[in-house]
Amino acid sequence: MKEDKASRTAQYMALFRALETTRPAGKRLFNDPYAISFLDSRLKRAAQLSKIPFIRTLVQNIIHRKIPGAYSSGLARTKYIDDLLLYAINHGAQQVLILGAGFDTRGLRLSFLRNIPVIEIDHPNTSSQKTKVLRASLPNLPGNIFYYQLDFNKESLDDMISWNPIDLDKPTAIIWEGVTNYLTASAVESVFRFLSRFAGGSYVIFTYVHRMVLDNPQQFYGAEKLLQDLEKIEERWTFGFKPEELKDYLNKFNWALLEDKGAVEYRHKYMPRNTEKGYEFYRVAIARKRKEL
Repeated sequence: MKEDKASRTAQYMALFRALETTRPAGKRLFNDPYAISFLDSRLKRAAQLSKIPFIRTLVQNIIHRKIPGAYSSGLARTKYIDDLLLYAINHGAQQVLILGAGFDTRGLRLSFLRNIPVIEIDHPNTSSQKTKVLRASLPNLPGNIFYYQLDFNKESLDDMISWNPIDLDKPTAIIWEGVTNYLTASAVESVFRFLSRFAGGSYVIFTYVHRMVLDNPQQFYGAEKLLQDLEKIEERWTFGFKPEELKDYLNKFNWALLEDKGAVEYRHKYMPRNTEKGYEFYRVAIARKRKEL
């Protein structure tokens, strides 16, 4: 995986959120006034012009032609994870940990996190770029958000907590979005082993791709071209779960699977009139850490 991958991928997701924010207040799935700040000049101009409905439609169609289903899936996924996070907070989570945060702005845009500690962890390149943009956009960075840097090629999460304190005894809502598909099986297992150290009653919300998209991509609309494009830019996907095996996998780390939905399901939940095809292999799961007896 290229060292600048995280920041480019984060920028695309920020573009999707910026485009959604240009929709009328009563029709948008969420509001993210910060997303546009992370875009380069070309994408920022596209987002600004998308306040005009027909231009927004044009931009959406261009994205869909290049990556079928990614846009609508990304928007519905964002809203779905927002709602899962609210569920976790309402059911006892007292802090939030965001792994591979990218340009995630939940700590800023979700009012229910205003008095909750939010810890973001990402590669130094992406984290530094993010805080630089925010300092230029905001009078002060919120006091409840903490930006930790970790180079996964050189350091582990266990190393990080030796100099960046995280209260493992506090029920925590952990978000791990858009990362597992770029890792190895051993790296994914290492993270889940680390997460198993958190207190009972914690929640982990994470995304993954269906293993079949790696083994047999022709089973999914648009997947073969997507994987070819990822190879060209050296961002190859390397890991996926079989949904039917996820429950047993999480059990090994004392996590109980609560919900596991694919893009078809969460797209229908939040965008019932949407008829786009593509990205059906992308999934979101939430699990709860069992309390020790």
